[in-house]
Amino acid sequence: MNIQDQETQNADLPVALPADMSPRSRQKLESILRLLEPCPSKKEYGQRLKEEAEKLEVSVRTLQRYVKAWRDKGLVGLQDDVRADKGRSRMGDELEEFATKLFKNRNRNGRQLNRLDIVKRVQQKAVELNLDKVPGRSTVYDFLKPLYEEEESKKSVRSSGWQGEKLILNTKAGENLDVEESNQVWQIDHTPADILLVDDDGNLLGCPWLTSVVDSYSRCIVGFHIGFDAPSSKVVALALRHAILPKRYPESYGLKEEWGTFGVPRHIYTDNGKDFRSDHAQQIAGQLGFTWHYRSRPSEGGIVERPFKTLNQKVWSKLPGYKGSNVQDRPKGAEKYAVYTLDAVRKGLVKYIIHDYNQSEDARTGQTRCQRWDAGLIHTPVLPSERELDICLMKQETRRVQRRGHVNFADIVYKGEKLAGYVGKQVALRYDPDNIGIIYIYRYHQNQEVFLSRGVPLISGLESRSLREWKAAKDALKKEHKPITSENIVSYFEAADQAPQKTMRQRRKAAQKANKQVLPTIEKDLEEEFDSEDTKNPLLDLEPAYEDDLFE
Repeated sequence: MNIQDQETQNADLPVALPADMSPRSRQKLESILRLLEPCPSKKEYGQRLKEEAEKLEVSVRTLQRYVKAWRDKGLVGLQDDVRADKGRSRMGDELEEFATKLFKNRNRNGRQLNRLDIVKRVQQKAVELNLDKVPGRSTVYDFLKPLYEEEESKKSVRSSGWQGEKLILNTKAGENLDVEESNQVWQIDHTPADILLVDDDGNLLGCPWLTSVVDSYSRCIVGFHIGFDAPSSKVVALALRHAILPKRYPESYGLKEEWGTFGVPRHIYTDNGKDFRSDHAQQIAGQLGFTWHYRSRPSEGGIVERPFKTLNQKVWSKLPGYKGSNVQDRPKGAEKYAVYTLDAVRKGLVKYIIHDYNQSEDARTGQTRCQRWDAGLIHTPVLPSERELDICLMKQETRRVQRRGHVNFADIVYKGEKLAGYVGKQVALRYDPDNIGIIYIYRYHQNQEVFLSRGVPLISGLESRSLREWKAAKDALKKEHKPITSENIVSYFEAADQAPQKTMRQRRKAAQKANKQVLPTIEKDLEEEFDSEDTKNPLLDLEPAYEDDLFE
């Protein structure tokens, strides 16, 4: 994310919450978001947990259950509590939690526990806790019954799929999402693109990762990210940023139409990958006001995975450097014929999505995907400002302001214009791991973050440098027994930039960082290889062809 061009004036950036939430649910969500903020130590986190529990007038354990319910069910889990088992005998909270844990782990670590085994262990736990009443067998059985029934139903019931014009998605939490409009449910997934890329000098870089964001109602690809970074919460944030904002491209892309899709979804539907379960991803969901759901089973991801297959069949397989997803069927010499750079593939992918994929007709409706997205909009999407969105998608840390209004982050001392009046107070830092030359500092006011100041390093040479590059520079200077000064930092980066990129990993980093890349000239032997009619290179095809328009 490029944050250097953002505005620098003070701006209040309140957390975006759905308007239909009850006051109590809002209080719960604000406390949960406060707990998700990075904390310097476990002791301070425990104190923060206690403070938030006191605000809600609940026990610490109850607050922890609120956090778990939010992680499992999103905003639905924060609705006002209603006992589902009213009128039935109940075990204590600790025993219920213990029994649930035994149930979930009953077939792990080489052991198998049946219902009676769980009953005996629950009763033994009650004795250890010195409880007045040990639950009987029927009490424990009654508690376990819905757990077994839910497990059996998940095994036998598959997603309802399309019911007329309505799509129903099943979540891991056992809920159904009725998809009835555009921008209601977006799906996100990653895959390696099966095409080998090179850098500007023709050195092989390997295959990039493609992250796509698909609108469930219209099947439109609403955004994507392609690069050599492996799937992570940062990559998810970049793909979401591209999907949320209106997409504008320079004339050099040769576009005949606009992309058209934008907005903020109400729900995100993904697999259970750790990049989607991370605190960073959950912070993004809370601040942008959508709920994160997880698939009930891997096979529920057909909508977001279908574009990957289409790209393989219609785009990647037509280009030199295609390696195929199956090693046995891989074209011979794929590495030899790799000619495309990351920039060229990104441009071609934009053109394919706008001119072809989103313009394809849906057999169920007779509309193109783009037309269905337009028709399915209930109201014009309301967008956060680009600067506000960037701040929401950044990673976050907390620090205390030191003397002279300085803040220490990643062993870098930052200064800010208005920090002198906040010495000793805790502030929130928002930063982009790919550019630690600037951070954004916020103060806390009524459980909200209020913009305070930009932070710039006291030492020079860190402009547009990543956190990983800074750590490498720091370690290198330490090994050479050199002090960390502006002069030494600048000298290190100058030498590193001029050094030849020897490994593929180094070349990938350089290609990812480059702003502009030029497609290498195709050598004569490559032209001869693609001279036959069956294996004609779309780059050399002079006849009107779609691939030629895309990857010229």
